Amino acid sequence: MRKIGLTLLTAFVGGAMALGTYKVFEKKDADSMSFEDRQKVYFASNKMNTIASSAGEVDFTQAAAAVTPAVVYIRTTYSAQSSGRESQMEDLFGQMFGQRIRPQQRTPQMASGSGVIISPDGYIVTNNHVVEKADKITVATNDHRTFQAKVIGTDPNTDLALIKISATNLPIVKLGNSDDVRVGEWVLAVGNPFNLTSTVTAGIVSAKGRNIGIIGSERNDDDDQNYNPFGPTRNQPATPKINRAIESFIQTDAAINPGNSGGALVNTKGELIGINSAIASHTGSYEGYGFAIPINLAKKVLDDIEKYGSVKRGYIGVNFAELNEDNASQLGVKNTTGLYVNDVVDGGGAQQAGIKKGDVITKVDGTTIYESSDLQERVGRLQPGDKVNLTIVRDGSSRNIAVTLKADAGAAKVATARSKSAEELYNKLGASFQPLSAAQKAKYHVTSGVTVTQVREGGLFSDTEMPVGTIILNINRQPINTVADIDKAITNLRNGMVTISGIYPDGTTFTNSFQAQ
Repeated sequence: MRKIGLTLLTAFVGGAMALGTYKVFEKKDADSMSFEDRQKVYFASNKMNTIASSAGEVDFTQAAAAVTPAVVYIRTTYSAQSSGRESQMEDLFGQMFGQRIRPQQRTPQMASGSGVIISPDGYIVTNNHVVEKADKITVATNDHRTFQAKVIGTDPNTDLALIKISATNLPIVKLGNSDDVRVGEWVLAVGNPFNLTSTVTAGIVSAKGRNIGIIGSERNDDDDQNYNPFGPTRNQPATPKINRAIESFIQTDAAINPGNSGGALVNTKGELIGINSAIASHTGSYEGYGFAIPINLAKKVLDDIEKYGSVKRGYIGVNFAELNEDNASQLGVKNTTGLYVNDVVDGGGAQQAGIKKGDVITKVDGTTIYESSDLQERVGRLQPGDKVNLTIVRDGSSRNIAVTLKADAGAAKVATARSKSAEELYNKLGASFQPLSAAQKAKYHVTSGVTVTQVREGGLFSDTEMPVGTIILNINRQPINTVADIDKAITNLRNGMVTISGIYPDGTTFTNSFQAQ
């Protein structure tokens, strides 16, 4: 009997120690984990009932119940002077980018969209176009609470944004695997169309890897900030302006309408497989074609934004044309699918790996390339320095070449916001930040500070031409070491002014004052 008691006691102590170790590990490493790893920790501690994928009789009730609490309503306010570009976007896309109310004269403009909570501490994924240039961002949760949100960072090249609210123990949507999505499978779209909160619609996956030319098409004056993993725009010669947009949408016939932007596309297990982004429509309302950003691409973008304040991208370094039966004969090649290399960027990864003009890229990591989006999404998930294996055809012979991606010299530009709360004042700066490393502190001979990793168009940093790489040392005379320090400092205003001191990348010191209200 004593032996059994001793065995039970040992098991109990061992289990307690394991749980304690797990909790210490969870707390210690949470900040360094990706959103997907943090979700694994979350679901290990918060067991959910297994949701069966639909088969036979279709029933979406479990998936809808699991997802709806974590899809939020986002309301944004725009100043009158920022309305011009939004009006152009409406004219071009028929209001597919949100539910926009045209302003009368110079009154503030309102817009709305959706977002998906992906972390219990308040991180929310939405579309860049939902929050771009917003003066104020208000988030309403499914349980009717409202919060002011701040922009952590955005990526116009994928139309993604990461925002954050000050809350804890929030419900989240489990991240799925968009690579496993099959054409024809049932999916649900969850969002807030036409201001109707928590709306669920059902449909199937109609296609994958869709490139519909939406991202960047309204940004003609800013093409050099768009992303293409090859370098220059497809089917065009190399120019200083580069189309860097990544489009490899999941197409669905689940009803998506204005206001659904930024909402969740989930499978019947309640797993997030895409972020609803656009519709193809002649009227501005649903006509059967909805498009979502694959979650596997979004994972990389969101992790980069949270960790670095901007997205780290790499180039293959070629100018190319998509092949088809019409242009293959003109180019003198037998392949009717793949990407024809028109030119190779000097010093780029492709040139260093031995790829030449006239080569045809037929596969990426063993997967056949039918159009540019097949390669765009794959490369878009990788970092500079990562390798990608390409299969090329040269002189009728096939060969495999490993290409090391080169760093993108440009930094993504983004959105902004203005008003009086800490979140709104933070957004008004129009920048993202990262604590200084030990090497940076030694270089600039400082003991504290943060570096500017992203400057968002329309914000105060952009207006004063404060570049990426600037070191922020003090705000309102308070030393800055973390993003949390910024939140505290910008609310300590004197006569409505924010005073920022720091060092420009060239070593020049500065002190700038801004009107915050």
